[in-house]
Amino acid sequence: MSQPTLKDRINDALKTAMRAKEKERVAVLRLVMSEFKKIEVDERIELDDSRVLAVLDKMVKQRRDSETQYRNANRPELAEQEAYEIGQIQEFLPAALTASELEAIVVNAIADAGVSEARDMGKAMALIKPQVQGRADMGEVSKLLKTKLSN
Repeated sequence: MSQPTLKDRINDALKTAMRAKEKERVAVLRLVMSEFKKIEVDERIELDDSRVLAVLDKMVKQRRDSETQYRNANRPELAEQEAYEIGQIQEFLPAALTASELEAIVVNAIADAGVSEARDMGKAMALIKPQVQGRADMGEVSKLLKTKLSN
């Protein structure tokens, strides 16, 4: 039997959470599955693992932004809910890259793309993105790349 897709693993986790009557986890996983379904219906496609990772990554980024806004607005209960959702979604993302691993990927991409100026960042980012999808914040990657190119 082939290895289950990421989407299948999330669906199985949803079923398990439903059986265990974990209301909050069920709510988060249903939200994730509904996002997948929406994309599949809108684009008439079946999501593959790379697209699922991209969707999960986007959902985590949105929740981080919301969490920051809630903390700034002195709404800790809402910020905690966002943090909980981030934790539930990140469970399905690959392990985060360390700073040294990320730096190595950026340095290699700069060399492979033959990029030397900040205006050519797009070429390097095209090489970096598939390697770090779901494993690093693209905003941080962009800052690191900019720093490396300005030196």
